[in-house]
Amino acid sequence: MNSMRMKAGKCPSDELSLTNCAVVNPQDFNDSVKHVEVYTSPSQSFVFTIKSHRDVPPSTIGFGLLQRKWATLSLGQDIDVRPFQFDINQHTLANIVLEVDFLQKKSTTLEPYDSDAMAREFLAQFHHQSFSIGQQLVFQFQEKKLLILIVKELEGADINAMRSGSKETKSRKVRIGQCFPNTMIVFDKSEGSSVNLVGKSKGKTVHHSIINPDWDFQNMGVGGLDTEFNAIFRRAFASRVFPPEIVEQLGCKHVKGILLYGPPGTGKTLMARQIGKMLNAREPKIVNGPQILDKYVGESEANIRRLFADAEEEEKRLGSNSGLHIIIFDEIDAICKSRGSVAGASGVHDTVVNQLLAKIDGVEQLNNILVIGMTNRRDMIDEALLRPGRMEVQMEIGLPSETGRAQILKIHTARMRDNKKIAPDVDLQELAVLTKNFSGAEIEGLVRAAQSTALNRLIKASNKVEVDPEAGEKLMVDRGDFLHALETDIKPAFGTSSEALELYITRGIINWGEPIRSLLEYGVILTQQARTGFGLVSVLLEGPPNAGKTALAAQLAKNSDFPFIKICSPDDMVGFSESAKCLQIRKFFDDAYRSELSCILVDNIERLLDYGAIGPRYSNIVLQALLVLLTKQPPKGRKLLVFCTTSRRQVLEEMEMLSTFTAVLRVPNISTCEQLVAVLEETDVFSKNEITAIARKVANRRLFIGIKKLLGMIEMAKHFDEQRRVFDFLTQLEVENFLELGA
Repeated sequence: MNSMRMKAGKCPSDELSLTNCAVVNPQDFNDSVKHVEVYTSPSQSFVFTIKSHRDVPPSTIGFGLLQRKWATLSLGQDIDVRPFQFDINQHTLANIVLEVDFLQKKSTTLEPYDSDAMAREFLAQFHHQSFSIGQQLVFQFQEKKLLILIVKELEGADINAMRSGSKETKSRKVRIGQCFPNTMIVFDKSEGSSVNLVGKSKGKTVHHSIINPDWDFQNMGVGGLDTEFNAIFRRAFASRVFPPEIVEQLGCKHVKGILLYGPPGTGKTLMARQIGKMLNAREPKIVNGPQILDKYVGESEANIRRLFADAEEEEKRLGSNSGLHIIIFDEIDAICKSRGSVAGASGVHDTVVNQLLAKIDGVEQLNNILVIGMTNRRDMIDEALLRPGRMEVQMEIGLPSETGRAQILKIHTARMRDNKKIAPDVDLQELAVLTKNFSGAEIEGLVRAAQSTALNRLIKASNKVEVDPEAGEKLMVDRGDFLHALETDIKPAFGTSSEALELYITRGIINWGEPIRSLLEYGVILTQQARTGFGLVSVLLEGPPNAGKTALAAQLAKNSDFPFIKICSPDDMVGFSESAKCLQIRKFFDDAYRSELSCILVDNIERLLDYGAIGPRYSNIVLQALLVLLTKQPPKGRKLLVFCTTSRRQVLEEMEMLSTFTAVLRVPNISTCEQLVAVLEETDVFSKNEITAIARKVANRRLFIGIKKLLGMIEMAKHFDEQRRVFDFLTQLEVENFLELGA
């Protein structure tokens, strides 16, 4: 942005003059401009932090009295103004030394001014503001008499040394800089001042942050988890960045526990390890949950106590200056199940939970520990462990988004890219689109599978296994290798059951009439509703047996192109008990909730309910589970489409299930001659003359047959004698009562 010609004016209010900011009209600068450089002459300029206020006329900047005095400005003076951007490497202030005096020299007091509290108040009021040598400002402290502050010295932080992890950082004198919340503030009395300053001298020691200032996601080998990392940093580590004395003054307790949960392979363990490396702390203690358990009475609890022994000893010896001790529990659900949920007389699981609770947040609680737990089953963790003060930061590590998958692919192909072993036709963004619902581990497996395909091309397997002598020069992983791995090697655990879907629609979908055409169109509308709606859309396809309901539901699910499509079928639950069946159905829905867009096909719903017409009998436990799951909204940001099929609409109506569905679609049987002819023409089994003969025989006779049964009979007709094919086909229809007997 070019410089603007403006005029110097008064600050519109006393309240704004205490902010140490120049005040501008909102029309002159947008919200992204935080600082401006004011040229009072071609060779002299001053930098101010700005605030917007509508009381300032356009093309005017309002300055306080001390600001005008410092910059030698007069009211109405023409000035050139342009936005100013600080360079964090050059202008980050480590120390500010300020001269202090009363603003009104005739109105003084001997009341003590706590310099430590003043420093905190100064940072609260003026953090991220611009300061220059000689700058003057008014300081309001605890409703006491106003003070005038003059910037005496500025020292810039050695950002490069901090990033390199060097223990020896050298500050340097600067003339201008930006104040940050961890900038050290020192107050000196002005010569002849009567200000009564008390408190400890801040000194000029550099505070070593517990966070390594040079870490980033890419170098740490964790991709797609930027949002989760930022949230964990804000909740768990923000308080640890500050010196202990500041935290004590706030009465702030550090977060002691983080729980990372989510599907397998999404990066929970990797993130926990990298958090340990990110912190300037001791080497983390990493244990698997089952390792804690011991066959001897009391040993499991003793194992917990040993993990915390070093932290306890250092806490007693050094107090608030103790370093951070990190303990990482992998598969924490193995030792922290809800108390009372594990059968057995020993109660060892319960006592282990009690011991862990006592160590994290007991009577002699520690403030120098960070416990990180990982689990795939958050629902199994004891609730007492999840309350604030214990594992209060709970972060779901879900399946990566398209951007996250691109980051993960970039990480795992970095070595190939550096060594020029990846072909130019490999587009990581394309692969990110193709790997919907892949976890981080599955993407890593995909890269390995593509590499193995490329390596295999250079292996000559005859009587002996021989490697091409020019393998080093010829080796190149190309797009085809990745596509081959996607097609044959790696399938996502939370992906589409493509083989099962194809099995249901092996014969394809025959559009034999208006009922099928309208059903498919309505299915598209419902799919769009699920994609853009508020969460759950459930659809019931009902009709007589063999009407093709399952095939139509499978086709609608496939047409949705959702990344997660699973089939819940009674075929896979033969012999299951009622409770096992409920758990299996629940797992289908829980897995679906992990994907942004999910589709579940619940086939033959009355068979899932163990319905029997004689009795009648059904499983009330399974019924109640389905009623809950078919009405439960998925988590925020997730969309779920459910297709159910049944041949017993009346039964579901009596069970009060029909009201749970968003829509109920009728799948009819074939009942007209025209519909029969449409199917026969699609199958290519009968000739045109034969179809005409069949149509003539069927005309004006009652016909009622399901498409599935009809296709089976057409398949059988292939093997009839050609001379008698039409007659035998019609006879078969009549024998099985699908066609009214002829006169």
